[in-house]
Amino acid sequence: MRTYTRIKSCFYQTYQSSRSIAEITIVGNSKRNVLLLSFIALMFALIAQEARACIINITSVNFGSYDLFSSAALKSTGNIYMNCPIGVEYTIGLSAGSGTFEQREMSSGTHTLNYNLYTAANREFVWYDNTTSGATVSGSGTGSSVNHVAYGRIPPHQNVPAGSYSDTITVVITF
Repeated sequence: MRTYTRIKSCFYQTYQSSRSIAEITIVGNSKRNVLLLSFIALMFALIAQEARACIINITSVNFGSYDLFSSAALKSTGNIYMNCPIGVEYTIGLSAGSGTFEQREMSSGTHTLNYNLYTAANREFVWYDNTTSGATVSGSGTGSSVNHVAYGRIPPHQNVPAGSYSDTITVVITF
């Protein structure tokens, strides 16, 4: 078993192949032969790499209408569908958006509405990115689409004017 490693798009990936690499003998000491040997080695390395592409589909968290007089938190969900080849392990992180991980913020003009995103339905663990110490979601490819739910929550009693509030979250996937 040979192992090939490369860095691509800031993701560290290791590919393994059980293919045997043929031995090639080149007689002589010219620059042409060294170049040919390097090209042949590169060709075998490229052949041995397996495709590790994942298909990702995301649906937004849409809270609908917020009632500032309600004593209950407003909850909603969004989805991150991962379709990776069998055995490809991945980690999903979410950026802080306009706020912080402790309290994300949606805005409408100069007004803000606090909310957060969580890794589980009980909304106990805030969903962090892959570079900060905190909760993320991990999985392993099954060859079919796997749904990972982002659980959103807006705390009650926020005195905000009517408007269209939004935030942009970057989904960071490492595999």
